[in-house]
Amino acid sequence: MRTEQLATGERPKAEAARRPQISERSLIWMMALLMALNAFGIDSILPALDNLANALGAEGNSRQFIVGAYLICAGIGALVPGSFADRYGRRPVLFVGLGVYIALSIACSLATDFITLVVLRAIQGFGAAAIIALPPAIIRDRVGGDKMARMMSLIFVIFLIVPAIAPTIGQGILEIAGNWRWIFAAMAAAGVVMAIWVYTSLPETLHEDDRVPIRLPVIVRNMRHSLTLRETIGYTLGSALVFGGLFGFINSSQQLIGEAFNAGDLFPLIFAMCAGAMSIANWSNSRIVERFGARRVSHAALFIFIAVAAAQLWFANQPDESLWTFVPLMAANMALLGFIGANFGSIAMEPFKHIAGAASSAQSFLRLTTGAGLGALIGFMYDGTARPLATALLITAVLSLIFVLFSEKGELFGEPRPEAQ
Repeated sequence: MRTEQLATGERPKAEAARRPQISERSLIWMMALLMALNAFGIDSILPALDNLANALGAEGNSRQFIVGAYLICAGIGALVPGSFADRYGRRPVLFVGLGVYIALSIACSLATDFITLVVLRAIQGFGAAAIIALPPAIIRDRVGGDKMARMMSLIFVIFLIVPAIAPTIGQGILEIAGNWRWIFAAMAAAGVVMAIWVYTSLPETLHEDDRVPIRLPVIVRNMRHSLTLRETIGYTLGSALVFGGLFGFINSSQQLIGEAFNAGDLFPLIFAMCAGAMSIANWSNSRIVERFGARRVSHAALFIFIAVAAAQLWFANQPDESLWTFVPLMAANMALLGFIGANFGSIAMEPFKHIAGAASSAQSFLRLTTGAGLGALIGFMYDGTARPLATALLITAVLSLIFVLFSEKGELFGEPRPEAQ
């Protein structure tokens, strides 16, 4: 009979001695900053899209492919690392993902035409999917239930600091170095720093008895189970839809703020305000989720999200919509995502402790491909106004509610759930 891993992450003494131990606080920071590499890889380049498009001959909305290609291929690539991490452990697969992120950041900095850069970004997103898909599995190795939701909320608090400041960093690099290529060099440097930290500080969290052989039928069975279980699939699809609206904002934000509202100089500040609102909401969620439960908090936030999205659509259809109505409402909905994202993700991972890698990969694949595909479509529908974005936010939120109702069999606001083993 195996010795069970404790919820705190403790291991049998002989095994624990072979790896460094890591505190909960350090683990939260590490997982947040790993995930933030992707946010930095997306958001830091936004202020340079005009320069990049002019330098490489990209026209119109096609500049958005620099973001969309990365996101979509990261979603597809998320199918790969989980099963390997369930067999070989979390650490080796993380290092592969970090290596790809670093190498392709350098390659992107050397691209000489737009098509090549888009292809390199697609490969980078696919190969670096491990740094998106594995952090939830690593946390699930240690805890579950509403405690996992609390830890994931804290991770998102830190993670969201990066998109809040990334455009400002990108703008600063652009002004100091005078060339968008140095932004990709900064991505590579950040990847190197994270690789060193993971190597020196992260213990292997996968228990030996939970290792799953690399056999296609086993992998398919585990992934199918994680995507077809009624009590979780609605949350996976629901989060994919609402984050599709967020990705739509990211794709079109530079054009929307710079062209529709003539506030291009304020873009880094506005983007930071919206991301900062989401970060504050995640911190608030971490303080209340174990008391009220992930379901109660996220369900309430989803209803409010729908109401705010309806207000956004109403203002977007007015002939004189201003920046000062758009920004507060967009920030409010991004804040509400802070009460939805971590909670939906934690609920979706609850039943899958012993196949956490495969489950995280499959769910990340569905979330990212659906969300990125919707985001690219929303961004490409940009027509010089906020109407396409506002319409999409409302539709995706209503559909998300329908999927959650399916998973919960029509009964919302469930009781708090204790830490799951």
